[in-house]
Amino acid sequence: MTNKRKIINDPVYGFISVPNEFIYDLISHQWFQRLRNIRQLGLSSFVYPGAVHSRFQHSLGAMYLTGQAVHTLRRKGIDVSAEEEEGVLAAILLHDIGHGPFSHALEHSLIEDMPHEAMSLLIMEELNKTMGGRLTTAIAIFRGEYPRRFFHDLVTGQMDMDRMDYLRRDSFFTGVIEGSVGSDRIIQMLNVSDDRLVVDEKGIYSVEKFLIARRMMYWQVYNHRTVVSAEKLITNLLKRARQVTAAGVKLFATPALAYFLEPRNNSAEGEERASLVGHFTALDESDIISATKVWMNCGDRVLEELCRRFVNRDLLAIELQRTPFHPARVSETARMAKEVLGLTDDEVGYLVNTGDVYNQTYAPGTPEVRILLKNGTTQDITAVSDLFDKDALSEKVTKYYLCYPKEILK
Repeated sequence: MTNKRKIINDPVYGFISVPNEFIYDLISHQWFQRLRNIRQLGLSSFVYPGAVHSRFQHSLGAMYLTGQAVHTLRRKGIDVSAEEEEGVLAAILLHDIGHGPFSHALEHSLIEDMPHEAMSLLIMEELNKTMGGRLTTAIAIFRGEYPRRFFHDLVTGQMDMDRMDYLRRDSFFTGVIEGSVGSDRIIQMLNVSDDRLVVDEKGIYSVEKFLIARRMMYWQVYNHRTVVSAEKLITNLLKRARQVTAAGVKLFATPALAYFLEPRNNSAEGEERASLVGHFTALDESDIISATKVWMNCGDRVLEELCRRFVNRDLLAIELQRTPFHPARVSETARMAKEVLGLTDDEVGYLVNTGDVYNQTYAPGTPEVRILLKNGTTQDITAVSDLFDKDALSEKVTKYYLCYPKEILK
């Protein structure tokens, strides 16, 4: 008999207990274990060497915080059944199981028009078929269809346990202290009003700190200029590999990666759905890394150049500014790159790129943070905060980038 009541030593929270045998079985499943080989911060380790923690660690941490939140709500008189607790713990544990190699960096490159949340749902539904429907409540919570809406808020919301863990964990592993949040304090202040997750009035300052930390982490880590450059490099690398494959060239690739290099309609129906999930859950960062090392000598000079830069961390130069780059500047940069590197018009687009990144304190499409006042009413954080107003929280701050080979500067 296997002892399934394990204790995991987490560097951020200390000891995390696996709450029951079903959660242990989910953690032990090969599809979840795959998250050990998916970096939480994608290519941020190119800037912060310590940022090599995994989606596996993050998912366990988010599960732990959710368990703490359930304990707090029960202490405040909110009835949570054992089935609901297991459901919300399973939902948060599996919320990122749909992430592919390097997390967000390749999110829309491997499968177009399918964000990781949609893939997570597909995988959860496939798991549910093999687990006798035990994930039905978790799936309803994840989809926001469970009648008690505050459970969904714990998994997906402005103050959800996903954000609570990734800010604290990413701050810990990058060393960017501005991102550290007082998750213990905030969780102790959680409550429920009108079936939605709220924060007790005493927690206002902790909420303000949380929102500031999130904004700081986006500019200092998630949208760091060098990270953006590295992400453009790997997305263009995969794009070129697909183009080469479409031209009839057989590139080295593991079976899982080869599936995503071939042009196909990735339907989420029938046999194609099972094939998509099967290949996706067999794919991790080792597939990409091994392929790029081999592709450095594949015979296609653009793909070889992109792979060489990625493997050797010889990244593209990048400029950021508040306004879009003038088309004349982009054209001149492309002309110089063609001249210096001997590129054609079709090739230069892989090495000269422009686009934008943005930061928004309030995540779009997500309910606002509600504060439970002492008189029993609730108000949006902007109505009671000394730091924020609605416009400041919702403002979308955009920066525009231009990437190009450093050689043209010489």
